[in-house]
Amino acid sequence: MCTVCGCGEGETRIEGTAHVHADGTVHSHAYEHGHAHKHHHHEHGVGGDLDFGAGPARAHVPGMSQSRMVQIEQDILAKNDAYAAENRRYFDERGIFALNLVSGPGAGKTTLLVRTIELLKDKVAISVVEGDQQTSNDAERIRATGVPALQINTGKGCHLDGHMVGHALERLQPADESLFLIENVGNLVCPAAFDLGEHHKVAILSVTEGEDKPLKYPDMFRAAEVMLLNKCDLLPYLDFDADLAEANARRVNPDLTILRVSASSGDGLSAWVSWIESGLEAQRGKRSATVDALKARIAELERQLAGK
Repeated sequence: MCTVCGCGEGETRIEGTAHVHADGTVHSHAYEHGHAHKHHHHEHGVGGDLDFGAGPARAHVPGMSQSRMVQIEQDILAKNDAYAAENRRYFDERGIFALNLVSGPGAGKTTLLVRTIELLKDKVAISVVEGDQQTSNDAERIRATGVPALQINTGKGCHLDGHMVGHALERLQPADESLFLIENVGNLVCPAAFDLGEHHKVAILSVTEGEDKPLKYPDMFRAAEVMLLNKCDLLPYLDFDADLAEANARRVNPDLTILRVSASSGDGLSAWVSWIESGLEAQRGKRSATVDALKARIAELERQLAGK
C-alpha cells in the first residue's frame, strides 16, 4: 500500500498530479483506478462538484456503508452524551457556569481566554481546561495568570469529549459558583457534535478568516449560542466585511448572539465579560432555587412525620 495516497492494489491515477513514492520514484497520475472498488452511492456527472456529505451519515469512509457509519456515530455520541450529562449535573449542583470555546486554529482563543481571566479573576474563581493534540503551551499560558489549568492532549484526536472533561473535573475540583472555561482543540468540525456538559458553546471567528466561514462550517455555528468576532482591531487593514460575516452566521443560526471584540486591544471585552457575569448570576440563581426547593421539601416531610 502506498503510504502517501492510501492506494491499495494498483495505482490511483489523477491527471495533472505528481506522486512521490518512498523509493524516490516520481510519476504522474491519470484519472484511473488500478484497484477495484465499487462506487455504489455516488455516480458523478461530468463537470459537477463532489459532495461526500450528502448521505445520511453526512460523511464518507471508504469501504463503509452510510448505515454503518450512522450506527457507529449514534453509539459513540450516546456514550458521550451520558458522560456530558454527568458533567452538567456536577456543574448545576455546584452552581458552576461552564463554557466551551471553539474555533479554527489561530482564531485567538487562548489570548482571549487570558484577557478574560485577567478581567474576571478578582471577582470569581476560575478553572480552565486546555485541549490540544500535543504540548502544554496553552495551559502554561493560562497558569501564568494565576488560575488553575489542566492540559488535555488528544494525540490523533481532533476534539475533547465528555469523558475527558469528567477526568479534568476530578483533577481540578472547581469551586462552587465558579467559572469553568474549556478551550477545545482548534477544529470547526468534530467539536460541534460532542457535548461536554457545558452550558454554552462559544464560537470564535477572527477577521483574518473568511466572511463565509459560518457557511462552510455550519454545524459549529449552529451549535453555538455566542459568536465572538475577534481581532476587530485589524479591520482597517483587511479586506473583511464584518457585517457580511455576521449576516452569514445568522443565516445558519438566527438566534446567535454576536459580539465584536479584540483580545489584543481590549475593545468589546466589557460586553463579553458582562455576558459571562449574567450567566454566572443565572447559574447561581438556579442553584439557590434548587436548594430552596429541597429545603421546602424536607420541611414538608418533617411536618408530615411530626403529625403521625
